[in-house]
Amino acid sequence: MEKIIDIIDSIAYEKGLKTIEIEEALKESLIKTAEKMIGGNLVFDASINREKKKLNLFQKIEVVANDDIKLTGKNIVKAEDSDEEIEIEVNIENYISHEEAQKLDDGLEIGDFLNYDLEFESMGRNAATILFSNLEYRLQRHIEENLFKKYNSKLGKTVTSSVTSVDRSENTFMEIGEVRAILPRKNRIKGESFKVGDSLKAVVKSVKVDKQFGLIVEVSRTSPKFLESLLALEVPELKDKRITIEASARIPGVRSKIAISSSEANIDPIGAIVGVRGVRINAVSKQLNGENIDCIDFSPIPEIFVSRAMSPAIVNSVKIEKSTNFQEKSKAIITINSDQKGKAIGRDGLNIRLASMLTNFEIVVNEVNVDTPVSNDEAAKISEEKAKDVSSLEALFK
Repeated sequence: MEKIIDIIDSIAYEKGLKTIEIEEALKESLIKTAEKMIGGNLVFDASINREKKKLNLFQKIEVVANDDIKLTGKNIVKAEDSDEEIEIEVNIENYISHEEAQKLDDGLEIGDFLNYDLEFESMGRNAATILFSNLEYRLQRHIEENLFKKYNSKLGKTVTSSVTSVDRSENTFMEIGEVRAILPRKNRIKGESFKVGDSLKAVVKSVKVDKQFGLIVEVSRTSPKFLESLLALEVPELKDKRITIEASARIPGVRSKIAISSSEANIDPIGAIVGVRGVRINAVSKQLNGENIDCIDFSPIPEIFVSRAMSPAIVNSVKIEKSTNFQEKSKAIITINSDQKGKAIGRDGLNIRLASMLTNFEIVVNEVNVDTPVSNDEAAKISEEKAKDVSSLEALFK
């Protein structure tokens, strides 16, 4: 056992774990080994004395009232939150009566424990094999948990690494620190392809543990979070949180919209994102295969937000109809002039789709025809009414 104590620190250093994690794993493994070799119905515990470099394994026996445990091992107890009595099987080897315990140590009271030391070395070679297997399993779980926490904290952040392999399904793999990340084909921008050795930049999309493959880190180049992360690298105001991206929507590699706001009145959020002569936003667009990025000012007022999201179309009015079904989006009914319909819908419907994704409303277009012909008499009448209005206003300033 002394040799095991001596290598705890070296295991912690080699595995990148804390010493206390190694010690807990060792104690748990030792208890499981004792249960396997001696009996699973007994109660065991272990302790580590680092000063004496000693690992102690012992059986725990609880001191109970003289009449609490029947020698038959069958005991009548009351169920929790109920007066109903139930019969349970109790291993009497885990208990000792107060009277018997007093004979061994008169200082023992009801609820105390007697600890009987066990010699691990006397359990044989099989015990050492079981201990090693249990310890290895628990150390691996600790490593996976620590890696999961580490990379789970990177969700939504951009990572850069070289491509290590590409499989037949065109899934791209890259090494990120201690783990292997996967960029599935569906998470690539249309038209992209990678080969071994290429430098790849992507955002961490999900982190999960698979029973067969262990820790899996999935990265993406199509997520709106990737766009946001790239902008944060180019725009210091975003990193300093003086500008906030309130919402974003993408058709990867084609077009995207972002809604931004500023916490400081002297900062123009759109100007900061675009940069001088568009240098900042163009740098991000280049990394996204020329994706066009529209910036709009965010508004907490839904009607204004929807109106701005429909840019470059000019919206006359917006009416919000909230959905009573939480599974359905609320509607935003917009009214536009007929000459703005093409801009509102956009090529292949991109503009209205992105606006809907950005605002989280189902957008319905209500078109108003402004090309209705007007007769000469009606035109003359309108002209006279306008002239009267102007005369009235002039009279106020005489």
